[in-house]
Amino acid sequence: MGLVRMLAGDRPRTSEQGRETWHSFSFGAHYDPANIAYAGLMAHHDDHLEPGAGYPDHPHAGVEIVTWVLDGVLVHRDSDGGAADLGAGSLQVQSAGSGIRHSEVADAASGPTRFVQAWVRPDEDDGAPAREVVDPGPVLDGGGLVPLASGAGTGSAGLVGLGAAGATLWVARLVPGRTITLPERRHQHLFVSRGSVSVAGQTLAEGDALRATDEPGHRATLPEHVAGAELMVWTFG
Repeated sequence: MGLVRMLAGDRPRTSEQGRETWHSFSFGAHYDPANIAYAGLMAHHDDHLEPGAGYPDHPHAGVEIVTWVLDGVLVHRDSDGGAADLGAGSLQVQSAGSGIRHSEVADAASGPTRFVQAWVRPDEDDGAPAREVVDPGPVLDGGGLVPLASGAGTGSAGLVGLGAAGATLWVARLVPGRTITLPERRHQHLFVSRGSVSVAGQTLAEGDALRATDEPGHRATLPEHVAGAELMVWTFG
């Protein structure tokens, strides 16, 4: 049906002590009936935490929580006994299932922490909670688009399984001179987590997003004046 560009500065923001969160969709006190969700994405947050700040223990149920750490260290603790210190470049998928409690706090000794977190609607919402963490490392060094979490399972379909069959999170760390072709899926949510990227003739800056529905795959490239960029792409269908 077309392309919709969402500018970083137009995102609603929640400010708490030691925490700034920019939301790509309606969330909490920020309600826009025209921007409640997109395909299987229920929420998409860009979180910036000061050392020691974050989210104390709180509950979740019936959601796949996908966390991609960009800077610093995010300390995760949950009611299933799960514990992880997620450094930059770590990906965690938390299947809340029938219910779980967890906390997410920036490590006090590691400086400010930034992470992007997406909430995805699962195929089933009453299963047992589960969690998986991966650090893709050199998999992203080639500059191509890599599936990091997928409802199709692990292996070639994605490094981490996801409890939503039609959903995949792709990440690309673009390198100068290389153009990538984005997947041909019915729904795509593109988010520039770092730098600046050219997609479908439009330049997207850090924090900008592009939503494509019933559009063929587009090409993405790194503008010549930008030293590096990272692109996150959620696809559905």
